Amino acid sequence: MLVVVTLAVWTVAFFIPSGTYDRTAAGSPVQGTYHRSPSGQSFLDRLSDLFLSPVNGLYGIRDAKTGQVGPDLSGELYGSAGVFLFVLAIGAFITVVFATGALDRGIGRLAHRLRNRGALLITGIMALFSLLGTVEGFAEETLGFYGLVIPLMLALGFDRLVATGTIILGAGIGVLCSTVNPFATGVASSAADISLGDGIALRFVMWLVLTAVTIGYVIRYARRVRAAPGRSLCGYLPGDREHAQTAADAVEPPPLTALHKTVLVTVALVFAFMIFSVIPWAGALTGNAEATPYSFELGWSFPQLAALFLVAAVLVGLLARMGEPRLSATFVQGAADFISPALVIVLARGVTVIMNNAKVTDTVLHSIEGAVAGTPAALFGVMVFVVNLPLAFLIPSTSGHATLAMPILAPLADFAGVSRAVVVTAWQAASGWMNLWVPTTAVIMGGISLAKVGYDTYLRFVWPLLALLAVLICGFVALGAVAT
Repeated sequence: MLVVVTLAVWTVAFFIPSGTYDRTAAGSPVQGTYHRSPSGQSFLDRLSDLFLSPVNGLYGIRDAKTGQVGPDLSGELYGSAGVFLFVLAIGAFITVVFATGALDRGIGRLAHRLRNRGALLITGIMALFSLLGTVEGFAEETLGFYGLVIPLMLALGFDRLVATGTIILGAGIGVLCSTVNPFATGVASSAADISLGDGIALRFVMWLVLTAVTIGYVIRYARRVRAAPGRSLCGYLPGDREHAQTAADAVEPPPLTALHKTVLVTVALVFAFMIFSVIPWAGALTGNAEATPYSFELGWSFPQLAALFLVAAVLVGLLARMGEPRLSATFVQGAADFISPALVIVLARGVTVIMNNAKVTDTVLHSIEGAVAGTPAALFGVMVFVVNLPLAFLIPSTSGHATLAMPILAPLADFAGVSRAVVVTAWQAASGWMNLWVPTTAVIMGGISLAKVGYDTYLRFVWPLLALLAVLICGFVALGAVAT
């Protein structure tokens, strides 16, 4: 899809007039200053931009005088090299953590302990998955838990949709309300030229409310099914009752060892420190975005965070006594597993380089400046959410979607007098909302396949919740836009 987008943008750029805005010292476009400005590019220059777009997307340098981006120019880094390395670093960290078995063992013991308390089991699993989703984008990893959760839910008198909703919606609502998720909020914040901590207060409250609503929705359906099995939307497969009895009589998983506990505590501390390091505490506590930073603020960004997760991955490996060969192999495998989203970011950034060098980005901004200027802040926030819905369908990768859309969407906030953090929140909500049901994601199609639930059945189950979430999201982004 991104290759098609790249070719389409390159072709369309021949027919879009080139132009620029005057910009502030911070690089924000000044409303009303757009003017035509020839790009000065020949056909061969444009062909070279197409050829080099992935390279420029990684380490292209933006010339301070001309504004052109290229791999051999002098100026500031325009490519996504920092985010690229950050994604690989956190991929290595997450893979090393899973290799210790601590997280799997912890979730397994939680599920077993709550196996006779239905509502509490659903709440515990969904809350944990949502927490992992909001801080590190926990989604594809949930596919490994269907074999554990489905028998437990059947043992409690529920159906397979309850298990499916618990897993998909638990993790999905966390990703939708990402607070510091590096693959959503992190990439989008970088593309919007703001800190990862900007807007975290709104996203945190949003996460609490929407997680509670989603858990309540699944519990409501679960209680209805247990009280009247005939009201199940998916019914029961032959053997479900036998599996349920097996789950009820299952042997308790082995306890957490001291090593597992140490690893889990270390992981919690690493993510807690990451959150602390990126929050602009002075602005968050005083409500003044221009407040002088406190002395304890770190103001970390992607270079420091990449280093943090590289060191943390090694630390967890040492604590788990993996040994040098296994730790090295796991570390490399983790980075390799995350090369796909990292390359998606690079390709998407390459598209923005083509638009930048052809000087059509500002022309696109100018074409919708009139629609945004004077728009009430609340309406603007809702518009950003709605506009991103079809984009999220076409590009289910949150990283690619953010890198592609944010360079255009973020400056619109400047015209509307709204914080760019609101644009990031509205964007990720749209992406997360779509990824709760679209058939283009492995999380949805893989999950319902493992649960043996039809896609049409899943849609019947989830659509009332989707409608409710959409209303709540619009309310939150509208409130966030008005409050900035």
